[in-house]
Amino acid sequence: MRAAVPVIGLFCLWLLMSGIYKPLIIGFGAISSILCIWIINRLGLLEKKNLLQQFRPVSGLRYLFWLIVEIGKADWAVAKVILAKQMPSQQRLIGVPARQKSDIAKVLFANSITITPGTVTVETESDQLIVHALTDEAADLAALDDMGTRVCRLEPDWQEGDKA
Repeated sequence: MRAAVPVIGLFCLWLLMSGIYKPLIIGFGAISSILCIWIINRLGLLEKKNLLQQFRPVSGLRYLFWLIVEIGKADWAVAKVILAKQMPSQQRLIGVPARQKSDIAKVLFANSITITPGTVTVETESDQLIVHALTDEAADLAALDDMGTRVCRLEPDWQEGDKA
């Protein structure tokens, strides 16, 4: 029963993203959803308590909307760099502290950095992420630290007084 909800959720996501509603294709989607969850269960990952099972939905929605706005801002900044007459040579690798307690929160933080235009998480270590930044604006440690704090707020054991 524990695997039924992830199978249904994964299948619904697959169905929405494929947009093809023919019986054969729907069957392939159902089989691949079941197979994926079976593999995850065999790895023992379904039994572990993780961030998604203890998720704070309100904080998650706030984070999602905030991230969409930040992606829009970064899109604009990268577009200005691309359309500039001369490409500025401000690229650099920076170390960003990763203060999240769970692995899934660190992955969310690293992926949030990567999907924000102008930055790519190159390497993850236990206490920091190595990030390639395209410009000085993208290399703003205070902004990246703010993103890390927002991800920490999603963790179940985070307290309001904690500094990420």
